[in-house]
Amino acid sequence: MGRVNYYDSAAVGTPMVSEMKEIFQYRDLLSLLIANSLKTRYKRSVLGVFWTLLNPILTMTVLSIAFSTLFRFAIKDYPIYLLTGLIFWNFFANATMGGMKSTIVGGGLVKRIYLPRSIFSMSAIGSELMNMALSLIPLTLLILVFGHPITPAVLFLPIAVLITCLFTLGISLLISTIGIFFNDWVHIYQVLVMAWFYLTPIFYPEEIIPPHLSYILHWNPLRYPLGLFRDPIFLGRVPNSETILISLVVALISFLVGWWLFARKAKEFAYLV
Repeated sequence: MGRVNYYDSAAVGTPMVSEMKEIFQYRDLLSLLIANSLKTRYKRSVLGVFWTLLNPILTMTVLSIAFSTLFRFAIKDYPIYLLTGLIFWNFFANATMGGMKSTIVGGGLVKRIYLPRSIFSMSAIGSELMNMALSLIPLTLLILVFGHPITPAVLFLPIAVLITCLFTLGISLLISTIGIFFNDWVHIYQVLVMAWFYLTPIFYPEEIIPPHLSYILHWNPLRYPLGLFRDPIFLGRVPNSETILISLVVALISFLVGWWLFARKAKEFAYLV
């Protein structure tokens, strides 16, 4: 007699683990999506990649003149402080917003062929990583112009970026899940992310926050990965162990919650978009 195969639901595994395995299996498609995103971004651009280098410098110049004059910050080499924060912020904001929009738009594709839904958020992370790497070029030039010291602490940056990616992916998956079920969420998140920008010490030092409002910084999860990214570049030192530990815990919580919720609801996406 032939062997009879039975369906074992336990063999399928949990949604979180299954989604991770499928992302690895579809890694070639992930690479293609990242490459396509970069080609689409620069396809009809006159300045092309040069705009990625010029844009943060122009933004930094405008904000540096406005904020340093308005608030009279006593920060040496303030443009470097500001540009470092902007590079970090642009990565987070663009990756989360891009991941959410790609997941919603890609819903039509998953109706026709099967692929892991989280691949859209991950491709947005990969695309913005490339843009972050390009943005480090004008930052390096600015550091050289100001004569700002470059220390061996910059070797910590890959770890800082990795933790930031973990945190960003978790947020991207979380807001993507909400965006699939509630169409207005895309517009709401655009407002929220703008408010988040002003609540994060991107263009101002933490010291100007009054003591009675310091809880805003302590409960802002972006503050900690920002410190991981900025300290090696601007302060020339590796972040303290407390900042590293808190950043890692915040990133893991963000990733696990976002991935768990997304994987749990992923199979419903094709019916909603």
